[in-house]
Amino acid sequence: MKMTSRKMKDELEKRLINASRTSYYDRDKDTYRIENKESGKGITISLPDIVAKWEIHKEKAIEEVVYYTEEGLQAMEGALILEGKEKNIFPVIRSTSFPKESSEGIPFLFDEHTAETRVYYAFDLGSTYRIIDEQLMQKEQWDAKRIKEIALFNVRSLSTDMKTDSVAGNIFYFLNKNDGYDASRILNEVFLKQMEKKIKGTMAVAVPHQDVLIIADVQNDTGYDILAQMNMSFFASGRVPITALSFLYENGEFEPIFILGKNKKRN
Repeated sequence: MKMTSRKMKDELEKRLINASRTSYYDRDKDTYRIENKESGKGITISLPDIVAKWEIHKEKAIEEVVYYTEEGLQAMEGALILEGKEKNIFPVIRSTSFPKESSEGIPFLFDEHTAETRVYYAFDLGSTYRIIDEQLMQKEQWDAKRIKEIALFNVRSLSTDMKTDSVAGNIFYFLNKNDGYDASRILNEVFLKQMEKKIKGTMAVAVPHQDVLIIADVQNDTGYDILAQMNMSFFASGRVPITALSFLYENGEFEPIFILGKNKKRN
């Protein structure tokens, strides 16, 4: 069976629409939007992206988008209270292509991080989370500084146990807890400083998608090639891709590196 945007829209409609929701199909933009009838809040899905994933993963691709859309819609439909639930606030790393505002035009709370990444702030709901926006901050009467301090404190409390692999004289460390905040550990400065002390060669860091953090002890040119291939592979397979570029880490600063063959170029 050949999957098309129209067929994918019909499939999603069967699984996601109920009495409290409505949906819109935009042929020109090739998107499908599902909204709560009462609040007007919803999620817009790019159909070509899901069709492309379906070509590779078939039913799993549909189940995945249905799961995350359902979780997101339920989060929007429920009331959210920050007070007394400070332990649920965390930073999340996203690509710079990630929207700066919600589909309703409400600005998200975020900070620029590197040339490739931004830091957003999220309220953990268990199996999903909601990106904190200005409307929620105003309703709760919380300021940005308070949210950011709490989020960074909480990310430092997360486990930093890593798996290790040695390839061609280079050491690669992987953090993959699948808690939604693996990439967020890149904001734990104490952890990075501890890792920096262990590095014998050059320290490189990668966050190809939200569920993995890679730290490389690059000790020869082959190490850069391996890191580039590894990072691209993770980036292509991640549920929430961030960036296929790696970063040199030195003195608390991140510098993107472009790796071509055995030549490495700094941006």
